[in-house]
Amino acid sequence: DFVGDVRLRELVELALQNNRDLRVAVLSIEQSRAQYQIRRADQVPTINAAATGNRQPAADGSGGISSAYTAGLAMASWEIDFFGRVASLKEAALAQFLATQEARSAVQTSLIASVVSTWLSLQTNEELLRLKQRTMVTRDDSLRLNRLRFDQGVTSALDLRQAESLTAAARSTLAQQQRLRALDVNALTLLVGQPVPERLLPNVQADGGAVALRDVPEGMPSDLLERRPDIRQAEQQLIAANANIGAARAAFFPRIALTASAGTASNALSGLFKSGSWGWTLAPQAVLPIFDAGRNQAGLDSARAGREIAVAQYDKAIQSAFREVADALAGRATLGEQVLAQQAQATAEADRFRLADLRYRNGVASYLDLLDAQRSLFALEQADVQT
Repeated sequence: DFVGDVRLRELVELALQNNRDLRVAVLSIEQSRAQYQIRRADQVPTINAAATGNRQPAADGSGGISSAYTAGLAMASWEIDFFGRVASLKEAALAQFLATQEARSAVQTSLIASVVSTWLSLQTNEELLRLKQRTMVTRDDSLRLNRLRFDQGVTSALDLRQAESLTAAARSTLAQQQRLRALDVNALTLLVGQPVPERLLPNVQADGGAVALRDVPEGMPSDLLERRPDIRQAEQQLIAANANIGAARAAFFPRIALTASAGTASNALSGLFKSGSWGWTLAPQAVLPIFDAGRNQAGLDSARAGREIAVAQYDKAIQSAFREVADALAGRATLGEQVLAQQAQATAEADRFRLADLRYRNGVASYLDLLDAQRSLFALEQADVQT
């Protein structure tokens, strides 16, 4: 809705379809979603089909071979989450997943802003290119006039050399402006992810320098900043850091795991599936940390430090958001007045240049007066376009 130009909207849509950074952000969401699903799966037992076979010398010293075969279902070391360690890890993974979603939204917002900004930069450089082309024509005419006047003995060689120097300088700035325009087109091509159709590029002659963006309504509340994806991403990362503390604290408590199997067992492979060979095993295990050289404490300290880092990053995200909005509001409050003042000054300088040129052609003023008016007008026209 903010982008009013139809061509620019189409460019934004192409960028959203083809931009590689946005594609990476989308794939990062898929990766984070998979990590969350892994953590969620840790809360339920994993059942596998298992078959084992074992042959070894008999323990009675008879020289025979003892055999053991089993087949059935097995559950390997399922942690019973009495103290919330696995649940905390799942919560952290969920917050990271949500943070990557917000990161993708932030990338999308940044991409749209970059496309619009580059398009406007290209529009500016197009207009500056036309300005410098007009200046080049003016300098060529001035040089032609000075050569004619020099040949007739009306002006000195100093005026001729100054005109030649200014013409060469105009040719140099024209080449520089052509390069800047090409760089903008290349940047836009990278953002869009494909060559930009010529019909979607800004056309200064057709547009008349019109701004392609709509006005933002005034009086919006500052709590709209809470919708910014960078702030939401920092908030989810803070939630993940808090969950990591819960997992690190639970590591101090006993970890209870259960291993079980059910199926058939036999001393001979041929009798493995015969009736009466049914069997099962159940092996619970409780492990309580006693000495770990400070590993668990270090893990808890690291998690707490991570939370403090996340708090600081959250604070910074909010402060940066307020600054960006304040800077934009300051620009909106002053740039309009600046444009009007520069346009009025440029109009006055254009009239001054016309009069200086007329006085010079009639031999009333020196060429230095004309050059000064020409330089001043050129600088003001450039500043007006850029503003």
